[in-house]
Amino acid sequence: MELEIDHIGIAVRNVEDMVQTYCKVLGIKPEDIERETVEEHRVKTALIPLGQSRIELLEPIDSEGAIAKFIDQRGEGIHHLAIGVRDIKAVIGALKEKSVPLIDAEPRIGVGGTKVAFMHPKVTKALLEIVEK
Repeated sequence: MELEIDHIGIAVRNVEDMVQTYCKVLGIKPEDIERETVEEHRVKTALIPLGQSRIELLEPIDSEGAIAKFIDQRGEGIHHLAIGVRDIKAVIGALKEKSVPLIDAEPRIGVGGTKVAFMHPKVTKALLEIVEK
């Protein structure tokens, strides 16, 4: 199984404010940042490039989504670590065989049309997302 860190997801109250902060701190041009609203996940996102990886800023678009609930309970901060894979269905199958608890037994559509699935953090002690581009 070939794995890589795809991105680190950070829950924020205001994506555009944090884009400005990250641009200033990291010296990144605002036009290099991809933005997208993902209605299914109830978030506005900004993807900040960092070499082969990215920082994904996530702002809730309403009070019902997982990111809104995360911020209400824990405040802004690191939400998940995303691991890039070549074949998400094969990885999900391998995780099921190992009895790894999954939040998503089937892939969903994520930012940029990616396929994503989350593992339950009770085993890994962090929320891990697997991503197929």
